[in-house]
Amino acid sequence: MQTAYIPVPTPARPAAPAAWSAADILALYELPFMDLVFRAQQTHRAHFDPNVIQLSSLLSIKTGGCPEDCAYCPQSAHYDTGLDADKLMPLADVVAAARQAQAGGAQRFCMGAAWRSPKPHHLDAVAEMVSAVKALGLETCVTLGMLREGQAEQLKEAGLDYYNHNLDTSPEFYGKIISTRTYQDRLDTLERVREAGISVCCGGIVGLGESRRERAGLIAQLASMDPYPESVPINNLVQVEGTPLAGVDALDPFEFVRTIAVARIAMPRAAVRLSAGRETMDDALQALCFMAGANSMFYGDALLTTANPQMEADQRLLARLGMRVDAAGHGGEPSACR
Repeated sequence: MQTAYIPVPTPARPAAPAAWSAADILALYELPFMDLVFRAQQTHRAHFDPNVIQLSSLLSIKTGGCPEDCAYCPQSAHYDTGLDADKLMPLADVVAAARQAQAGGAQRFCMGAAWRSPKPHHLDAVAEMVSAVKALGLETCVTLGMLREGQAEQLKEAGLDYYNHNLDTSPEFYGKIISTRTYQDRLDTLERVREAGISVCCGGIVGLGESRRERAGLIAQLASMDPYPESVPINNLVQVEGTPLAGVDALDPFEFVRTIAVARIAMPRAAVRLSAGRETMDDALQALCFMAGANSMFYGDALLTTANPQMEADQRLLARLGMRVDAAGHGGEPSACR
């Protein structure tokens, strides 16, 4: 018998944010673990069916050779990670990958390109991909770097549902991770996406060597966006040899669960997504993340350039937990909330 939950009417987009400061978020982090997870689960059940999850698949449509110097990224041209730069994938190959993801149960298909910012001819090609994937009945998402004026509108016209552009970390810690792009550059792109009427997918990475206070600063920054993102991917750093962050101390697993929980509390109507780093998480840790409010995950055999738990293993885990896939792709949001 399924546990009852309370549907709460929700607007199509997240409501205006609560006044969450970094100090407020830090206070949540410092709650006893069980109290924090219990509060996050209560928040989750107020807005979502706790036994439903949304599945997204991710394809790198253009890999490597990125001019940015993000310290975590194997696709940066600044680091020798053994990753060769590729050209943009042909349309037919992208559509074939989208069909395979759809057959495996994914509801959203995300396409990522290692660019600082797409050139006009690049965007024309990506817009064609978006239209073709959309025609399959999948939700569409892209991450292409910074967008110039008019580019978000072109993607919207092609049928794009979500644009992913992560803040990565807090404003205070950002300069230690990236020097080739400012925090304001990221915020400007997100504003262009909003103005074009595209839903925002925006989160960050933990385990970069940041302090708990700096993790709190990231969540506070996300929760203060007006409105906050519809999708919030929480990534646990995947260390890659050749990048500056290879060898950094790994984040405590319970601290990762705390991050999921505070994100759920601060952004109660967002889809909080387990993203990079799931390959190193055992089933019990992933179940704790679902308990803490995660209701979306990247699903498939690979992320952009790193491994991800295979579809069959994911399906077995969800079956063991009695969780089911959200056919509408909204992370279990009650029908009254759409």
